[in-house]
Amino acid sequence: MNKLQLDPRWTVVFAGDSVTDGGHRTDPTGLGNTYVRDIAEDLGDDRPRIVNAGTSGNRAKDLVARWSTDVLAFEPSLVSILIGINDTWRRYDKNDPTPVEAYEASYRQLLEPLQCPLVLVEPFVLQVKPEHAEWREDLDPKIEVVRKLAREYDAILVPADVELNRLAAEVGPATLADDGVHPSAAGHEALADIWQRYVLAP
Repeated sequence: MNKLQLDPRWTVVFAGDSVTDGGHRTDPTGLGNTYVRDIAEDLGDDRPRIVNAGTSGNRAKDLVARWSTDVLAFEPSLVSILIGINDTWRRYDKNDPTPVEAYEASYRQLLEPLQCPLVLVEPFVLQVKPEHAEWREDLDPKIEVVRKLAREYDAILVPADVELNRLAAEVGPATLADDGVHPSAAGHEALADIWQRYVLAP
């Protein structure tokens, strides 16, 4: 898919986990304190309606369970999805893995009902701790699923894992996410910049 010009009449829904959530339900603006807010502020007053549909702790299957009410109900003009790090993380902290086949099946359930343009954002981890290197065995195949689905569904792929790790090599991973997963203010700004660079037409 080519880059997009966002129409002010559109509704853009950002779906995901805590990286997207940012406490948006208790935020008077509804945007939360994440890359979603950064994108909205960068777009300025003449922007589409921005909906934050992130929920902390979610895995792909959790998005499926709330998709109708939290995403489809808004009749979105564009949907951006960032999901997968919890599908990996739970394997290592709760011994509750998500097989890559189950992840892909859930992700397909998210995409099938959507008729609008799609943005798929790679889940990511930055190697702040030694064990984050071990997560690659689980996360990398899930990133490959996202890349494959982006091609199959003609979605815009935002290579967040690639770009954030490239930036982390320059500034240090903890600068962008002190636990390797949840971005700092600088990390959210970087993610917002990456999203806009890959999604928005000049």
